[in-house]
Amino acid sequence: MKPTLLILAAGMASRYGSMKQIDGFGPNGETIIDYSIYDAINAGFGKIVFIIKEEFVNEFKAIFEPKLAGRIETDYVFQNFDLKQFGIEEEIYREKPWGTAHAILSGRNAIKEPFCVINADDFYGYDAFKKMVDFLTTEVTDSNYSIIGYQVGNTLSEFGAVSRGVCKVDAASNLEEIVERTKVYPKDGNIFYEEDGEEFPLSFDTPVSMNFWGFTPAVFKITEDMFRAFAMENKDKPKAEFFIPLIGENLVKTNTANFKVVPTTNKWFGVTYKEDKPFVQDCIDQLIKDGTYPEKLWD
Repeated sequence: MKPTLLILAAGMASRYGSMKQIDGFGPNGETIIDYSIYDAINAGFGKIVFIIKEEFVNEFKAIFEPKLAGRIETDYVFQNFDLKQFGIEEEIYREKPWGTAHAILSGRNAIKEPFCVINADDFYGYDAFKKMVDFLTTEVTDSNYSIIGYQVGNTLSEFGAVSRGVCKVDAASNLEEIVERTKVYPKDGNIFYEEDGEEFPLSFDTPVSMNFWGFTPAVFKITEDMFRAFAMENKDKPKAEFFIPLIGENLVKTNTANFKVVPTTNKWFGVTYKEDKPFVQDCIDQLIKDGTYPEKLWD
């Protein structure tokens, strides 16, 4: 059974200022998602499931269905604020969605095979998709999951500090812990993160999570239980977010599952800031010049 690609595309894009998930970056208006799906099809994924807000379903279908029909199966699931579906009767006020781990729960009824989760607005490169397909078809079990580890030096923005989940890995390449560093930036040819006003160095090849995770459907039940507890604990914090690394942390600390950190030297790029757009367009142009992608992706 071919694995499924679950794409997180329901975010608000507050810093970017518009719906960056469907913004055009390629020479013919291709979105970043187009390049991810192109790589995913070539790597051997069998289905794409988009997690979106229900009000955008027609826009998404209009963009992706004409390109993908006959190439790969597609499905659409909706992230929303309804807590009753998780057995929570209490009304909890929210200023924003509940976060990426809550988002993947939207896919729990659509996915019955091993799957991987990615962000819609991040460019990951073919190598990561191929390595994930290999893992999901040969190694994955309900207690053996994976994460693609990018070198932090390949993931930075020229236009401001970024948040990165810094991975600590044991001798067997399994994740020991993942620490969210909220201010990571290049400076004078080196890389630093800032904490409590102090600067600490990071080596170029430090593995970081770019939200590229491999699971089996067993993770849905675990995540649902965790989410119920999280929602009640944070009912007075309208901005608290339930992120995927919290699942990883919980499973590792309770010895419920391992996460193999699969390394890639691919350059990651994404659009955190509006100023990132020309840089991303240049990167895609260069990949087309190098022959990595055709000029017209879906010819």
